[in-house]
Amino acid sequence: MRVTRAQAEQNRAHIVATAARLFRERGYDAVGVAELMAAAGFTHGGFYKHFRSKADLMAEASASGLSQTAARTEGLDPAEFVESYVSREHRDGRGDGCTIAALSGDAARQPADIKTEFAAGIENLLTALQAPSDTPGDANQRAARTMVIDMLAHSVGAIMLSRACPDDSPLADEILDACRKEILASLAHDNSDQPAALGPEA
Repeated sequence: MRVTRAQAEQNRAHIVATAARLFRERGYDAVGVAELMAAAGFTHGGFYKHFRSKADLMAEASASGLSQTAARTEGLDPAEFVESYVSREHRDGRGDGCTIAALSGDAARQPADIKTEFAAGIENLLTALQAPSDTPGDANQRAARTMVIDMLAHSVGAIMLSRACPDDSPLADEILDACRKEILASLAHDNSDQPAALGPEA
């Protein structure tokens, strides 16, 4: 039976979504093409109708996962992001969680095209987390970007360290609790340093 172009596009999107989830759960190298296609409900041979290689799928799945993370972050202020991100729910939900926390270590050992996707995804997430400025490029905006980079790096590191411990390890929870508390305290301190808005003159 002939597959329509629309159905082929849906199939490809489903394979990409399945790959993104499996890669987050187990890493790039631990997921083979045959297993991935079976998980998506297709035959191994059908893979090459959609992708030239596993590396191409890895790059596309990474871009898809990174876009999902940025989309979920839209509308959250930094403190709300930290409360959600540096949490046991996120740590334990690896397959549905952030691609950056799940695969940054793997991406560092991958070809340049995957690193390029990660750089773009991280930039999009930073943009989603940083409040817009009326004066792009000014000192306040640069300081806000530095704060968001620092917050994101600490949040990602907290999840990665916690996941590196056994699931039932007290240390795994202690890492999350300590890091979340310190990141939130740092955000509160940074906000208190911002000059107060001037009210209308009496």
